[in-house]
Amino acid sequence: SHLGNLRQLQGQNISIGSDPAMQHNKRQRKRAHLIYYLDILDIDSGANIGHLADITPEGIMIVSEAPVSVDKDFSFRLLLPSEISGRQDIEFKARCLWCKQDFVPDFYVSGYKIQDLTPQELKTVTDLINSYGFKSR
Repeated sequence: SHLGNLRQLQGQNISIGSDPAMQHNKRQRKRAHLIYYLDILDIDSGANIGHLADITPEGIMIVSEAPVSVDKDFSFRLLLPSEISGRQDIEFKARCLWCKQDFVPDFYVSGYKIQDLTPQELKTVTDLINSYGFKSR
């Protein structure tokens, strides 16, 4: 399957270019690329949307096999690689800001703005980044 090909890329630090429409908005925080591609589920449909490619407390980027509707609000469940801050997953709302075909054929990347994280969810995201993010030299 295509996800099998994606899983082969997991150990590689792959840099995916930013969307030109977002270049005018400078990020306040550097994106954290995780050592795992974690599953993202759509709470409303139960469907696996794709895999988390990078994360900040403000937003996420997802790699998926299908394009995603831009300007749509989602309720997501992020499955964590292990218990973090006493949790196995994080649930949050996010709006899709952009979606484009990935540099790997048959895949799409999409960017989301995370909405209204609780202080506990923010701590879990921060702990996830600190525990599983690539370390900059």
